[in-house]
Amino acid sequence: MLPILFKIGKLTVCSFSFFIAIGLISGILLARREAKRTGEDPEKIMDLCFYLLVAAIVGSRLFYVAANPGIFFQDPLEIIRIQNGGLYFYGGFIAALITGLIYMKSTAMPLWKTADIMAPSIAVGQFLGMLGCFFAGCCYGRASDFPWAVTFMHPESLAPIGIPLHPVQLYFSLNYLIIYCVLLFVRRYKKFDGQLFWIYVLLYGVTFAIIETFRGDIQGYSISGALSVSQTVGAALAMVAAVMIMLLRRSPEKD
Repeated sequence: MLPILFKIGKLTVCSFSFFIAIGLISGILLARREAKRTGEDPEKIMDLCFYLLVAAIVGSRLFYVAANPGIFFQDPLEIIRIQNGGLYFYGGFIAALITGLIYMKSTAMPLWKTADIMAPSIAVGQFLGMLGCFFAGCCYGRASDFPWAVTFMHPESLAPIGIPLHPVQLYFSLNYLIIYCVLLFVRRYKKFDGQLFWIYVLLYGVTFAIIETFRGDIQGYSISGALSVSQTVGAALAMVAAVMIMLLRRSPEKD
């Protein structure tokens, strides 16, 4: 739609980078506010956000590179050009999860309570970040004749030009906004630490696997040939989340 948001002299601000930055800032501020509300140290949360941010960017990019090696064999420098799109969330999620566990263990932060603080922030960051994907044209949808199909015409768009497509980026963005609202509702009736986080993972895994079917840029299929790698990971995360919710519900006294 609009890959280049605006230019000031030699400074070029890409839509993708802009919305990713806004999403990250919004998520961090939200997490800080939630930490204060729950009685946790907001400075520790800020430090945690920094480490999670670095891990998420590196992890999501590395997974994208691994899934699309041909692109980067042709031009290795493309690996660092994230403004051109190409971030696999589940790769960033796994990298951030490992990093977060290490950091929280080393600083004696309560694991599941901290995870609950972060969950709404992740959803907000995704909501805004996918808007950047829409403007840039990455993560585009399949060809569609639906009334709400979108046609990318900008020559620098990462999506195919002149073809009506499912606005799958907006599907994802709206989905993450709904997940955020669900988490805020559940928070009012929270029964145990970890509940918000694993509900987020469950909803993310299920809805991602469904919306992914409308993607037009899927590459790399699972052994079955029916699901993409992303859908397979999403389904696996949903199953793990369902198990964790049951376990934590039975042992609410454990962090």
